[in-house]
Amino acid sequence: MDLSRRDFLKTSGSAFTGTALGGLAGVGASLAPALAQAQELRIKHAKAIPSVCPYCSVGCATLVHAVEGKIVNIEGDPRSPHNEGALCPKGAAIYQLHVNPNRATKVLHRAPGATEWEVWDLDRAIDRVAALMKKTRDETFVERLENGKVVNATTAIFSLGGATLDNEWNHIQQKLMRGLGIVAIENQARI
Repeated sequence: MDLSRRDFLKTSGSAFTGTALGGLAGVGASLAPALAQAQELRIKHAKAIPSVCPYCSVGCATLVHAVEGKIVNIEGDPRSPHNEGALCPKGAAIYQLHVNPNRATKVLHRAPGATEWEVWDLDRAIDRVAALMKKTRDETFVERLENGKVVNATTAIFSLGGATLDNEWNHIQQKLMRGLGIVAIENQARI
């Protein structure tokens, strides 16, 4: 039997196709044509609100898409001259900052030596933080150095801010910390 290369490829291709189709039918896969349908866009009826990425001091422009007051999508704003619609990995995850079923929504407190977390209401937690801040400041406040120079400072407390907070909050935090005499103040937003 004289078998050309072309005939060999036709025969083996037909055999492979037949085997594959037979195998699919054998496992119960439907070989009937399927109707494909495109999913509707989440932002079809959304209002686009210009905003700024909260993560670093670059300030990349974003578009927050909302439907009936609920955020449905956040993406880079292509009109921005410095990020041109692109976002870094943290910026691309802004949506999860706002809409996340795993986000902590309760204040958890574990007393020293305890093995279990206790759920506190927000007022109780804020009162506890304020009491500890006052106690620590009162115990460590230095009004004057040994040479008589006025310093009005405490080095036992530090403040760590972040760029996910807006500039207005960071400004108020700076004022509060400096007013308490706290010297060690760090903030990613570099205000």
